[in-house]
Amino acid sequence: MKTIKGPAIFLAQFADDQAPFNNLENICKWVAGLGYKGVQIPTWDSRLIDLQKAAESKTYAEEIKGIVAEAGMEITELSTHLQGQLVAVHPAYNELFDGFAPAELKGNLQGKTDWARQQLMYAAKASQNMGLTAHATFSGALMWHTVYPWPQRPAGLVETGFTELAKRWTPILDEFDKNGVDVCYELHPGEDLHDGITFEMFLDKVNGHKRANILYDPSHFVLQCLDYLEFIDFYHERIRMFHVKDAEFNPTGKQGVYGGFQGWVERAGRFRSLGDGQVDFAGIFSKLSQYDFDGWAVLEWECALKHPEQGAAEGAPFIDSHIIRVTEKAFDDFAGVGADEAFNKKVLGI
Repeated sequence: MKTIKGPAIFLAQFADDQAPFNNLENICKWVAGLGYKGVQIPTWDSRLIDLQKAAESKTYAEEIKGIVAEAGMEITELSTHLQGQLVAVHPAYNELFDGFAPAELKGNLQGKTDWARQQLMYAAKASQNMGLTAHATFSGALMWHTVYPWPQRPAGLVETGFTELAKRWTPILDEFDKNGVDVCYELHPGEDLHDGITFEMFLDKVNGHKRANILYDPSHFVLQCLDYLEFIDFYHERIRMFHVKDAEFNPTGKQGVYGGFQGWVERAGRFRSLGDGQVDFAGIFSKLSQYDFDGWAVLEWECALKHPEQGAAEGAPFIDSHIIRVTEKAFDDFAGVGADEAFNKKVLGI
């Protein structure tokens, strides 16, 4: 068995124009002071990294690694959640996603898709330049508006949708393979890949591509009423990344999974800071350790109530307390008598 690495933290929700959140050096010193050992870097935030430069310049990639190392930490992974979203966007969402791409691409659906594809290609090379082996992203969505269909979905719609999704992602997966990096999709409502079944359908369309893997985040499964522990039993061979994020689901006589168009505070299902929700992290860390997951346990802070600085401060010791230092021997080794084949036969009476 292997021991999970951590604690680490995803910087996306903390980057800001105010110090110490305004550049990579400052924010790394801050999170290191809280006890984190690794950082996951959002590549769309120019305050933290220039993704194209990290892909094209090994020297610059080493400089970024050096900034993190100077704070006593490692880079766990790079993230292209926003860019990955744009790989596949239904036209109805075109304007809503304008903020995910450069301003000059506003309203240009094909332009955003082409830009996103190139961003992912940069991410593959940048990851290699930094010695990373996994990458976080979203799948994007062509079919999300049909997830609970009325009128009914036309026959073959889902087949066509996953065929197109695979067509868009296969060249990207191939580029990551060339660079020795796994693409880890965060299975998330709003994405075509949002649970085990949809991941399986996609995997089938990309012919079981070895670089198509999973970023495991139990919070999204709590809000779907999915068995997030059994999920690990099913998909542990494809789980290559782990977001440690809490959530709660408290349905009432007025609302359930869909939330009644309410804001996050008023929703039946909402994200919480670590330890404030309903996720069984003891069970999760046990299962991941059982299946030899040796990646990073990365805090993704998203909470409807608690201040992010408090969530970050509480997150490091919470994760650290759940990491299992796996044993190298069995608890009953002291009672072992040693044996050989002849002795075993004697014990069995044969």
